[in-house]
Amino acid sequence: MRSPLALLRHRLANLGEQGRRRSSLLRRVPPLHDLLELAARVGYGARGFVYLSAGLLILLAAVDLVGDTVGIKGTLDWLAMRPLGRVWMVLVGLGLAAFVVWRVLQSVFDADHEGTSRHGLSTRMSQAFSGFSYAALSFAAFSLLVRAPEGDPAVEGVIRSREQAETVLALPFGKWILVGAGLAIFGIGAGNVVKAWREDFTAYLACSAKTCRRVAPLARIGHVARGLAYLPLAVLVVFAGLKSSASDVTSLGAALEAVERQPAGPWILIAVALGFVAFGAFSFIEARFRRIRPPRDLNPLA
Repeated sequence: MRSPLALLRHRLANLGEQGRRRSSLLRRVPPLHDLLELAARVGYGARGFVYLSAGLLILLAAVDLVGDTVGIKGTLDWLAMRPLGRVWMVLVGLGLAAFVVWRVLQSVFDADHEGTSRHGLSTRMSQAFSGFSYAALSFAAFSLLVRAPEGDPAVEGVIRSREQAETVLALPFGKWILVGAGLAIFGIGAGNVVKAWREDFTAYLACSAKTCRRVAPLARIGHVARGLAYLPLAVLVVFAGLKSSASDVTSLGAALEAVERQPAGPWILIAVALGFVAFGAFSFIEARFRRIRPPRDLNPLA
């Protein structure tokens, strides 16, 4: 007996086939499988654009060519304030939304065939958390269409983070929730560093062995940079929770700015910036060469 999900999918497929037979316009629409693959590739490209932009802005801040350092969200604020900013936000928002769709297919419907082993479930859970973060980033891009930033993106990022911290601290056990959030950020950062050394990033690429050897270092450098960038922010959030002080919470950009003020800080910031650029570049490589296999049977337990 078919599951309700399988029955729904079968009925939708029948409706699609009927529509194609009746409409010449619908017959030109690619099959759903091809549309999902396109969404994944557009998503990887959007992620690459965001990280490449963030890396360049951090690099320019490190050499004092722009103002304060900004993080990923601050990069969207900065882009929204440029000419054609609303166009950029629409494109980035849609691209990241497409990437969220792909993350859902990976985590829920196991598009990468990771399976239900402990390692497979861990990978799929990581993809699910990634989907949530990019969904928030996509929402942030669309929200900038309604309310464009009015001041310095770096300052607005700190204010926004502290407002969120105040909301958390006002909850029951808010102090420990904030500490947990800091530990989660630390775990994300450490996980990226570990992944940089353990993951075979070329296993999912459909390119020549020579090309794979050349692009793999971009992924490793990018994941190390992403991981190290989150660690200072994680420490600050944990301490803010322990002291129940929202004023000690800061943004990713401000945390990197604090790193820059330390001995050899500018060089560390330049390394992080180049790592973000490398991660963005590898995302473009994935947009072109990644094996995208949208599941034909949408069964979470398959």
